[in-house]
Amino acid sequence: MYFLSFETSTKIFSLALSKDEKVLRFRNVKTASILEDSILSVMDKMLDSAGVKFNQIDGFAIALGPGSFTSLRVGLALVKSFAMATGKPVVGIPSMDIVAYGVQSSLPLVGRVREGDVCKEICVITDARRNKVYACLYGPQGRTSDYLLTTLDDILEQVQGKTLFVGDALGLYRKDIEAAYQKYAKKNSDCKCLFADEKWWYPKANVMATLAYQRFQNKQYDDAATLVPLYLYPQDCQVASK
Repeated sequence: MYFLSFETSTKIFSLALSKDEKVLRFRNVKTASILEDSILSVMDKMLDSAGVKFNQIDGFAIALGPGSFTSLRVGLALVKSFAMATGKPVVGIPSMDIVAYGVQSSLPLVGRVREGDVCKEICVITDARRNKVYACLYGPQGRTSDYLLTTLDDILEQVQGKTLFVGDALGLYRKDIEAAYQKYAKKNSDCKCLFADEKWWYPKANVMATLAYQRFQNKQYDDAATLVPLYLYPQDCQVASK
């Protein structure tokens, strides 16, 4: 099957064209604002370069955030319109799952998160502004916490000790995390933290495509009419947790 994966939750718009488990083309475009016209332009060029017609697309995947609500709404509205107009299935993937999977599948030492490896868990932490972060914890079998909107202090109380941190909030809070771990290490020598390089901080559509294909294979489709962003500020919108 051919399917398109769209990631619009951050300042980097990401799009991938896949055939089954193989990614044929992908683009990551840093932009000040993600607009419907810019998404369509990148999509059309990608399909043309691959020699694939839009009517050959068998499904669509869209990242759900959390992230920039305006960009999420633009991407989600476009993909929902594609799915409803064509009758093709759609799947929504939380953006923090994409970041965590990208690290797990690409960094052998920290990715497998086995006993005896450098770390035992991954903490995805992204900037939510208002002095808060979006965060989620992942272990060997996948997600181990809810998708959280919280403070840095709160998430540091929840980590288990040997933790890999990844996400754009590191640009703001890395020194604070290091200081906290230095304090913990005085009481527990096993307490360690690692930081992923910036290239792993953002969700990418080519990584997302693997998670989406698993969903397509298992026919775990979402309802295009009711699919909503994973946006955790309740005063701004209602959220359906995945």
